[in-house]
Amino acid sequence: MAPIDSDDNTTAGDGEELRAGRRKAARYVVPVAVMGVAAATIGLVPALADSGDPDLPKVTAEQLIEKIAKSDVQQLSGTVRINTDLGLPDLGGLESGLMSGMSGSPGSGGDGEGSAADPSAKLTELVSGSHTLRVAADGPDRQKVSLLEDAAEYSLIHNGKDVWGYDSRTNEVYHSTADGAERAEKDVPGRDAPGKDVPATPKDFADQALKSVDATTSVTVGGTAQVAGRDAYRLVVEPKQDGSTVGAITVAVDAETGTPLKFTLTPASGGAAVVDVGFTKVSFAKPDASTFAFTPPEGAKVTEADEAGRKAEIPEHGREAEGDLAEGMDGLKVIGEGWNSIATFDTGAGGGLPTASAGGDLGGFLGSFGDQVKGDFGSGTVFKTRLVNALITDDGKVYAGAVTKDALVKAADAAR
Repeated sequence: MAPIDSDDNTTAGDGEELRAGRRKAARYVVPVAVMGVAAATIGLVPALADSGDPDLPKVTAEQLIEKIAKSDVQQLSGTVRINTDLGLPDLGGLESGLMSGMSGSPGSGGDGEGSAADPSAKLTELVSGSHTLRVAADGPDRQKVSLLEDAAEYSLIHNGKDVWGYDSRTNEVYHSTADGAERAEKDVPGRDAPGKDVPATPKDFADQALKSVDATTSVTVGGTAQVAGRDAYRLVVEPKQDGSTVGAITVAVDAETGTPLKFTLTPASGGAAVVDVGFTKVSFAKPDASTFAFTPPEGAKVTEADEAGRKAEIPEHGREAEGDLAEGMDGLKVIGEGWNSIATFDTGAGGGLPTASAGGDLGGFLGSFGDQVKGDFGSGTVFKTRLVNALITDDGKVYAGAVTKDALVKAADAAR
């Protein structure tokens, strides 16, 4: 292994160069307006493990961040593997019912006539488990991502002003335009344009991680690696504070182009990565124009996502629920700093969470998933994943963040 500057520990307070690098890293993004696939929100399986430690020139953490910032790759194609393990329990299909209550998607209890090819519902499948994607980009106006499934494929294609979603399993097509998606986003609370700001590639995740770099963060170069047959540096980002559920973030940065090739987030509790996304194959050559061409197959059901159509997809009770949530979120505040930041707001709904007898399946699920806690604030329930935890107090206040249960209780006590 090359003598990489692994002890080069730095923070945002060390100089303008690092701060400027982070700002530019947020701007120079591979254009993935519709390549973004939910995984909201990462060690790869053995087949994707690093295959060597190439001998590369020595770099500092600042230089590597600047390399990412200057990367302006507009054209690429390849295969991405995403693994997400938040430690959520098996919901037994309950999550489909919860999602349909808001989206009105077909076949899951909603009142609307939504399309199985609607990306706002389809891409939620990537929140957990392992998935393989084929991705391609050719500038800001042409991107494509395909989710490979058992004997089926779901594709989301942006070509000029057209956005197409196609589900081969159901032979359904969802069509919108860029302008139409923007109007829908403004007019329908809580509904985003298809694929908007949803991470799919290692660079998407890395850009978000670099925004978190500040004086509470350690940033080092942790050696080299080979990912998808390409030489790369390892950038390691770690919280300095106690109380965060984040252990470390490792980004494999392509030595030639500065493009992140692999992103791994490991929890402070140890064990498997929470989120792991990386290329298994990648090319920076211009994709063929035919990659982004799409014509609805014969006999396919086509749903047009015009402004009126998108509003109709949300049943009346769903719009009321979204309105209530949006009203409660108006008072959202962020307390704490750095990796220990906690978002808090008051739902205005006292009386605690529904019990199994009062809340049916949802009440029983919440009861089994949460831990009852008490403090100076009163009592409440903490819902835990391997990364994000949330405390809901019995008087309707919510505290949530990538912090431990104890940190949430302390925040609630301090705010009483």
